[in-house]
Amino acid sequence: MGRWHPRWRGRARLANSLHTAKRLLIGSPRATRQLRATELPKLLALPVFSADPLSSVAYATEQAMIVLFAVSISGRDLILPLSGAVAALLAIVVLSYRQTVRAYTTSGGAYAVAKDNLGTTAGLTAAAALLIDYVLTVAVSISAGVTAITSAYASLSSLAVPMAVGFVALLTVVNLRGVRETGLAFAAPTYAFVAVVLLTIVAGLVQCTGHCPHAAVPHPRSIGPAGATIGIFVLLHAFASGSTALTGIEAISNGVGAFRRPKGANAARTLGAMGVIAIVLFSGVSFLAVQVNAAPSASVSVLSEVARAIFPTGAIFPGALFYAVQLLTFAILILAANSAFQGFPRLASLLARDRFLPREFGDLGDRLVYSNGAIVLAASAVALVIAFSANVERLIQLYVVGVFCAFTLSQAGMVRYWRRTRGRELPGVPAGTRPSWRRALAINALGAGATGFVTAVVITTKFLHGAWVVVAAIPLIVVGLRRLHGRYRTIEAELRRGAVEPLDEPVHNMVVLYVPDVDPASHEALAYVRHLDQDAIHAIHVAGHGTARDVRAEWKRLGDPHELTVLETDGRDPVATVIDHVDALERPDGAHFVTVVIPELMRKPSLAQPLRHQPALELKLRLLTEPGVVVADVPVLAEPGAAPLAPERIDPQASAAFVIVSAVDDATVNAVNYARALHSFPTRALFFALHPEATEGIQEAWERRNLPISLEVVECPFRELANPLLDTLTPITRQKNAIAAVILPEPILGGPVRSIVQNRTALYLRWLLVFEPHVVLSSVPYRIR
Repeated sequence: MGRWHPRWRGRARLANSLHTAKRLLIGSPRATRQLRATELPKLLALPVFSADPLSSVAYATEQAMIVLFAVSISGRDLILPLSGAVAALLAIVVLSYRQTVRAYTTSGGAYAVAKDNLGTTAGLTAAAALLIDYVLTVAVSISAGVTAITSAYASLSSLAVPMAVGFVALLTVVNLRGVRETGLAFAAPTYAFVAVVLLTIVAGLVQCTGHCPHAAVPHPRSIGPAGATIGIFVLLHAFASGSTALTGIEAISNGVGAFRRPKGANAARTLGAMGVIAIVLFSGVSFLAVQVNAAPSASVSVLSEVARAIFPTGAIFPGALFYAVQLLTFAILILAANSAFQGFPRLASLLARDRFLPREFGDLGDRLVYSNGAIVLAASAVALVIAFSANVERLIQLYVVGVFCAFTLSQAGMVRYWRRTRGRELPGVPAGTRPSWRRALAINALGAGATGFVTAVVITTKFLHGAWVVVAAIPLIVVGLRRLHGRYRTIEAELRRGAVEPLDEPVHNMVVLYVPDVDPASHEALAYVRHLDQDAIHAIHVAGHGTARDVRAEWKRLGDPHELTVLETDGRDPVATVIDHVDALERPDGAHFVTVVIPELMRKPSLAQPLRHQPALELKLRLLTEPGVVVADVPVLAEPGAAPLAPERIDPQASAAFVIVSAVDDATVNAVNYARALHSFPTRALFFALHPEATEGIQEAWERRNLPISLEVVECPFRELANPLLDTLTPITRQKNAIAAVILPEPILGGPVRSIVQNRTALYLRWLLVFEPHVVLSSVPYRIR
């Protein structure tokens, strides 16, 4: 959160409280160099990425039974054949994704594979489908977990929604603490769930060698007559519902980068282990559900019926095992949402890297996870849980469409990959040990065909039950991503046109000092402008409420040689009066810039203070749209007994101008040209290495533009701007006779408010520096056509 200046007494307590709370919840920040230490061994990667498909045994069989039993009780005879088909499909998809993670060892997700091999539209379609599916995964898994609890404790049914929201919040905090911590937290419950379900299956098989127990079905759902015919459409609908067992398989391919080296090989082995365990658990539960005559209930899950039949609650030890099954089912369903918390942020970071989403989604948080993506996922899932009242049956109708759409595009993309490369590009695999590309192509082709068929089945059978929402949402998201991408590319192209050239000689700068009152802020502003260009300073004051005479008298007492011009509004808007005056000024030859210096006296250290200065705020926003005008903000915190910076005491050589560089483009070149117009101040250009991988490219671009000042790279080990920037400014600002002029390039697109929101880094810097002593923040606008 950064370091807080001692002058911020009012805010320091609040800031420190928030800082302490954040550290208690999330932990201390990790340096970027520790990223390697967060990589997962296979033993921890399995519970992190596999909780979703492993948890599907809690509801996949039940969802197929609901469809079949609603038509006829004889649908029980079709459960095992359907489960066999789903298990076969699961095996095909696992084998297909094993080929994918070997070929894409950094990110083998459907987005990357489809985009590289089938084109951008296919990639974005896969991304949109997965983004929707991840949100649904959290909502469905959490809701199903709550159902497992209410199956054992019916009195808690009325608290289903608050419980679900609370569990989403808890899971979010756990994930924000880091990937490795997530694995450590989730390993025991995941492995315990696998063990207890395997124990249930073994115990059930042993009991069924003699006389199988019968399940009690409280509050059974409506069941069709035994003689009713189950048509092909109902059968396909049941198959589509049972295919929820495959959700989450793609999480490993999206998270290959989280594995230890060799990443591809470890991911493939983990994927294989997950597939075997999931098939065994799903098949075993389906078999027992048929043998014990379980049936869909309105109050308890089918897995709960099976567990109660195998471990009757009348006896102490078997009863304890039943409650263990319920508790661990609840735990695995809650943890199943973790697959989405691994996949969604990583996918969003890839989209941000390719400029289809805001770049903030690509920023690593304090604990080296993509925090912004995790928070957006949690908020979206909470909205769904509330909207659907944590009802699994209603939510499940939206499920599966997205994941199978992504499966199909990913596998089709891999078919194209193998045909294009013929196995020549397998990373890290020696030529002599590469597997047959024809065999890999055949596996992926089988996977594409099978998942494509299931996608058609799911859309057809579930369309009117709610799948239409996802079918309609996917193209809308794709259009939104494309439009955002086009907007970003347009802005980047405009900024890189080379329309602004570095100037060989420093340019002239006309200065307008806006004097709302003669106070400590005006004193500091005057100290600043006296060392810019003493021959071109215009001091102005807008008359109002009889204050002009007092302000003029106070100005004369300062002994400044420049006359204070009092502007009469004549009933007009005071802001418009100032802008008209600035526009009407005759600029001397060679004056490329007009700097309007706006002093602001803050009565207390509150972020609400700048917003309360409505005239000054409106003036700054309006001036940003004026061509060639730079807005210099001089905020000063009023403190009893504090002496203002005297105009004659500033030492230009102790002061400095800092150009903040985030990209090498026309806006930055324009800001460098402006900085050189501040003749009296030594000028430095600073690039803060929030993303170390971008440093080399920035340095090369700086050299290509032949800029007249050298670029300094400031290390940001914790990927935050506050401390490195304050550490750079403090040696200047702690001196009583020095000023730090911070110069921000600001691309202007559209209105001023819209531009400020778009320039979020500049907005953050204003927030950070607003109460730093002796800091002048200059916004150098660059209008984009």
